[in-house]
Amino acid sequence: MSILTRKGMRIIVQGITGREASNFVKDSLDYGMNIAAGVVPGKRGANVHGVNVYNCIEEVPDRENIDCSIVSVPAAFVREAAAEAIGNGIKLIVIVSERIPRRDVVEIIADARQAGVRVIGPNTLGLITPGESKVGMIGGPVEDIERAYSRGHVGVMSRSGGMTTEIANLLTESGYGQSTCIS
Repeated sequence: MSILTRKGMRIIVQGITGREASNFVKDSLDYGMNIAAGVVPGKRGANVHGVNVYNCIEEVPDRENIDCSIVSVPAAFVREAAAEAIGNGIKLIVIVSERIPRRDVVEIIADARQAGVRVIGPNTLGLITPGESKVGMIGGPVEDIERAYSRGHVGVMSRSGGMTTEIANLLTESGYGQSTCIS
């Protein structure tokens, strides 16, 4: 049973033109994920691995049907990016950015709770339901995911992205598949 993610979910990536985001977008597309759009102020019209980029979430076509936002922006802009996602009704926000000021995190979580939004992170690699969906950079390229993760009934949660993959790999080698793994 997967939690929070599903095959076919529509994802936007805030900060998609950054080096890290561009890399995990390619891996996500290779895994079959639906990256519907990217958002970077001032970059409207750009294209990252076939994904169109817009200045803000409000410009994204069919934005009412976005399931998740992955936030990969510099720490100073995470609060604003999360507020934009919450304000546009996105119900799952995965914040891969790190070194976010604690006060900003507290405000993001408070705003998210009030709006009924789930937040994973900050400083997360994301989450994966093996064979079905991957949100963020967790697991890396498809070949690495297929080696370390397998479909099954064990849920994994870890504060460390590397440890999440290591635990999944040990479970896979022992014959136990995973339902959802969250870093």
